[in-house]
Amino acid sequence: MSKYGHRLLLGTLCWLLVVAGSWASADEPAAVCPEPDVALVLGSGGAAGLAHIAMLRVFEERGIQPRVVAGSSIGAIVGTLHASGMDADEMETLFQEFGGSALNPFAGLFGGSVAPSLRELIEIDLGNGSLLDSNRFVDFVGERMDARTFDDLDVPLSIVATDFWSGEPRVIDTGELLPAMRASMAVPGVFAPVREGEDLLIDGGASNPLPVDVVGNHDIVVAIDVTGSRKHNSGGAPDISDLLFSSFEIMQQSIIRARLRDYPADIYIKPGLDDIRMLHFDRVDEILERSEPAARELAKQLQEVISRRCSESAPIERRDNP
Repeated sequence: MSKYGHRLLLGTLCWLLVVAGSWASADEPAAVCPEPDVALVLGSGGAAGLAHIAMLRVFEERGIQPRVVAGSSIGAIVGTLHASGMDADEMETLFQEFGGSALNPFAGLFGGSVAPSLRELIEIDLGNGSLLDSNRFVDFVGERMDARTFDDLDVPLSIVATDFWSGEPRVIDTGELLPAMRASMAVPGVFAPVREGEDLLIDGGASNPLPVDVVGNHDIVVAIDVTGSRKHNSGGAPDISDLLFSSFEIMQQSIIRARLRDYPADIYIKPGLDDIRMLHFDRVDEILERSEPAARELAKQLQEVISRRCSESAPIERRDNP
């Protein structure tokens, strides 16, 4: 059993003991609440999506395994790592390995460090209609997973990309994982689009940045929104990079508001990462530290929702010891 499996098993046993104790009384037999049926939705948002790691750590510590996971863009990357059996600590280490410097497409390649940085993993790819080629980055991530196809995953996973020609979301849940990951993170103008037959797939965040509609019916839907926010700057206009990336965020947030009206989440969490931009992967430690208040809020809301649903449902009675 993997380290993640051991941690999840221990957390599950602790959760069952706590719930069983809450149902016990002097006159009634102890009872166990059914395991929560949780769907986890991990949203698009560039480097701010590293906050998803802190949210997954909350689930691990409480022994709760989501029944299904859906992810868009960075949410698809982190969701795939989780569904393949990687725990939060291992994800944190992975992103620290290549996040040692801010993504700089004009910097020199292969600086001789033991672990490659993002600038060593992503090459300029202007010929394919983008600034960067994500192949080496996705390959680097893929080498650290045992899974190669969706069938290899421990948890059912849906990855969201966007059909460039129709503008419609494309949900991918079968076949090979790495092409699906590349397609979901293919931010227009930044990373190269992915061809699938006659189709051209781009970033899932362009059409469905928080795919709450993809997971289906579950007792508890948890949605983690990592799109940024903007602070008013009275000192002058934002520079061109801020305008480009923030405009994409504004578009995503409009889509998310509309999607949540039709498919409300039971728990909606938005970490406060207003100044984290799409390519700030060098700020792993800072992002995780600043995600802690949101992680605590997630833990609180999970406990409240699970307790409420447990009290509303018929518990499974346990026989007294002879």
